[in-house]
Parts: sequence; C-alpha cells; structure tokens
Amino acid sequence: MNERTFDDFDEFADSYRDIHSANIKLSGADSLYFAEMKVRLLQQFENDESIKVLDIGCGDGATELFMQRYFSNWSVNGVDISEKSIIKAKKRGLSNAIFSVYNGTRVPVQDECFDIVFVAGVLHHVEYKFHSAIVKEIFRILKKGGRLYIFEHNPFNPITRYLVNTCVFDKDARLLKSNYTSRLLLKSGLKIKEKHFIIFFPRKGVFTRLIFLEKYLQWLPLGGQYFLRATK
Repeated sequence: MNERTFDDFDEFADSYRDIHSANIKLSGADSLYFAEMKVRLLQQFENDESIKVLDIGCGDGATELFMQRYFSNWSVNGVDISEKSIIKAKKRGLSNAIFSVYNGTRVPVQDECFDIVFVAGVLHHVEYKFHSAIVKEIFRILKKGGRLYIFEHNPFNPITRYLVNTCVFDKDARLLKSNYTSRLLLKSGLKIKEKHFIIFFPRKGVFTRLIFLEKYLQWLPLGGQYFLRATK
C-alpha cells in the first residue's frame, strides 16, 4: 500500500460541490454557504485594500468567488495539487484571481510575497509529518506583519466527526485538535492573535434564531470548526 501524503481530489473535481452539499445537508446549508461564511468572517479583521492573498488548497475557486465579492481590491492567487480542480477554478473567469497547480510543499514565489495566506480545510487531508514543512513555507512567503487564516474541523464536535466519517472524500482525513494546530503555528515563528470556535447551530428551522449567539461562544471548544488568525 502506498504511503498517504496528500489526499487526491482529482476524481471529485467535477462533483465536489454536489457531494459536499449532500453530505452536510444535516447542517441546513450547502457547500457554498460555508465558503462564503469564511470569507465574510475575514471582514472582522481585514479591509478591502489592494493587497496580495494566497489561498492554499483553493480547490474549485469558490473562496475566490466570494473574495471578489467582498474584497474586490484583493489580488488573489489560488493553488492546489488537484489539476482538475484548478481547471474548474479557472472556468469561473474571476478578474481578481489567478489559479495554478503546485506540488503541495513549495509555492514557487520569492520570500515575503503575500499579505495574507488563507488555508481552509486543508491540513486534515495531509499526512501529519508534512504539516510542519507546510507551515514553515507559509512563514517564508508571508510579508512581515502578514496574516495567516487557517480553518479546520473540530474533532471534539460529534456532528463534525459524523459528517467527516460519512463523506467519501474524507475517508482518509485525520482531524487536527486546535491545540495541535496552535503549537504548529507557534513553532514556525508565527504569533497567534485569535482562536475562535465557529458553527454551533444548524442553519435551518428554529435553530436559525440561535445563530446570533455564536459570537458569544467562540471560546467554547465544541463548535463544528475552528479558525486561527496568526501574524508574522
């Protein structure tokens, strides 16, 4: 059996959004909803200024679709190891985004190129022994004062674990505890500014009335996902 390195999404490139939306139907929202939610969350910390952004593991470019909507002055580069996903991303025809395939370890740019690096739902698809090298590469390409936003599933949330265990493209996923991810960033030399837990309630029915409470629960390590904001 070959050693797992990075999960291959080429076979799911054409159907990723449909599969994902069907898998998370229990949440009351579709795949694009959560892509947009993450970008909108950035509005708490970032302005629509002319900066350079890198999205590692951009997939089919859904994140860039919303970055163009909410941060039209950003210049975004999206990279992914899945060639078929990059082809899908390019077909979106976004004016502020460039998409390219990369090898999963080294981004072919000079040091300190980007103001922001965005990584959403990627590391649990990567063998643990490669995590440190990926974060060190992020440190290399971030400008001084640059920001990293990293989103991951929370293994302490039982619904998250169920959704991951029943999703065909998550069959090899290994979820990261938030403290592990924090230590990973700190060891690279990054400084953690925020750690928030998000997505506590379904996005349907009576639960929609409770979503406003999530901003008060960001400290509670039971949300479906978490994100870290770190600076160089």
